[in-house]
Amino acid sequence: MTDTQIFHDSPVDRAFRAKRFSGRLAIYALLILWALICLFPIYWTLTTSFKMAPDVMKGHMVPWVDFTPKWLGWKSLGLSPDTLGDESTVRAEFLKRFSNSAIVSVVSSVLAVVLGSLAAYGLSRFSYKFAWMRNSDISFFFLSQLILPPVVLALPMLVLYKELALLDTRIGLILLYTLSVLPIVIWIMRDQFSSIPTELEEAALVDGLSIWGAFLTIILPIALPGMVAAFILSLVLTWNEYFFAALLTSTHSNTLPVMVASQTGSQGISWWSMAALAWAAILPLIVIGVVLERYIIKGMAAGAVK
Repeated sequence: MTDTQIFHDSPVDRAFRAKRFSGRLAIYALLILWALICLFPIYWTLTTSFKMAPDVMKGHMVPWVDFTPKWLGWKSLGLSPDTLGDESTVRAEFLKRFSNSAIVSVVSSVLAVVLGSLAAYGLSRFSYKFAWMRNSDISFFFLSQLILPPVVLALPMLVLYKELALLDTRIGLILLYTLSVLPIVIWIMRDQFSSIPTELEEAALVDGLSIWGAFLTIILPIALPGMVAAFILSLVLTWNEYFFAALLTSTHSNTLPVMVASQTGSQGISWWSMAALAWAAILPLIVIGVVLERYIIKGMAAGAVK
């Protein structure tokens, strides 16, 4: 037996390996526990959409053990297997609300990312002076817009939109949502652009590219993960927004969150219908998050180390 084998079989080495294994086991156990905690609301929502009223009230959780799944929640939306082939006004209303949410959130998120990226690039590359404000003051000014609670803007926005004939329109929601998520996009993208060395642009300018050419061909591809992360965050915020959607829309441009809240009535809360609506509302975000997971991680970590 060689000295190396004796060293690897020593009690100290075995104790070290056992300690490292137990440490990894504890970390994985905590991660699994945290994943279960995070996924439980989604599981609860999905199972509730298949419950009858007594099962909801009794808190039954495990299908085919505590209760027998039924299509009650999905049938109320015209989305159960036995109603998909029939005409349904509720399903048509759901699809209209779904399309409103999709169009408004996607368009406003794209606009916010485009405008926010341009503003963030300027703040990270050039020095500005507006009265007493410098770049850091301007950046904080954008972020400070999030401090104001939405209810303070309710009456001014209602009066303004009435004068501009923007009530109950998709364009009105798109403009408002773009402005609401723009500060977040600016802060995310400013960190992204600040983490990119300026020498890359200087080399591109020496090679004959213009500032716009260097920005479009050199900087944007590097900052793409951050832009995707900013887009997804904007999409989640605008998709789930309820207050202004309920205030500024009534018939034609209502979104899914308004429809979910409408499941409460004088006879109580239709938990199964609300759960089915909520699951249909969060499913697109889950799919987007899974598909673009690597971009989210890269975008969130890109500006962490400079």
